[in-house]
Amino acid sequence: MPPSVDGHDGRSARAVLITGAAAGLAQGIALAFASAGERVAFTYRPGGTPPDATLALLRSGGSEAVAIPADFDQPDAAAQAVDAAEAALGPLEVLVHGVGPMVLKRFARCTPDDYRAMIEGNLCSAVGLAFAVLPGMRARRYGRLVFFGMNGSSATRPARGLALYGAAKAGLVTFARALALEEGANGITVNVVEPGDIRDKTASRTAAQTIAAKNPTGHAGSWEDVADAVRFLTAHDHGFFNGVVLGVNGGLVEPHE
Repeated sequence: MPPSVDGHDGRSARAVLITGAAAGLAQGIALAFASAGERVAFTYRPGGTPPDATLALLRSGGSEAVAIPADFDQPDAAAQAVDAAEAALGPLEVLVHGVGPMVLKRFARCTPDDYRAMIEGNLCSAVGLAFAVLPGMRARRYGRLVFFGMNGSSATRPARGLALYGAAKAGLVTFARALALEEGANGITVNVVEPGDIRDKTASRTAAQTIAAKNPTGHAGSWEDVADAVRFLTAHDHGFFNGVVLGVNGGLVEPHE
């Protein structure tokens, strides 16, 4: 059985699923879609950050939200999340995969469990979601998918302490770009956003400009910058933007700040 969900308001707009939006950058992305009149479902991890803050944030702007519990370490979680979102909203037209656990430590201190967590949480979850959403999108000949890499993952830039996480993200970027090649003729775009120097994931753009950072702009980025990139890549009329890896990083070259 698919997970239980909160209700939605039934507006006629695109149906959007955003994973991991109980907090952080994905929460801001959910707000951006809801503010634009899209119908938003989002997942949260059972036993982790509860969905209440995101639900309240979306509803404070007059939007309803669908909250779906999903543990992407479980093999059936992706299919169940998509089933639950479509049961509430109808066929999904946009998928934004914000889930992406990180292990930050030298490989000598890592364990096989760390490896599995990075691959399953970052790469396998994306593959599972693609298996779940793409058949319907192909049938309707329309879809927008956005995945998240690590800053520099498209160029496989190495960083100490990020061997497993970086490898998982590099694999995810390769997977996404291959999907872009294969699915473009079906009206489906697949793109990647690589955030960098987002020091405070809840800071507005104005607030982030007061936070010093070692990128060419001299200040940190914000959830609004990332949300703008996602909204651009998923816009209905932007079907020619496909296979894009868009860095949202102020010009930062290093894999991490």
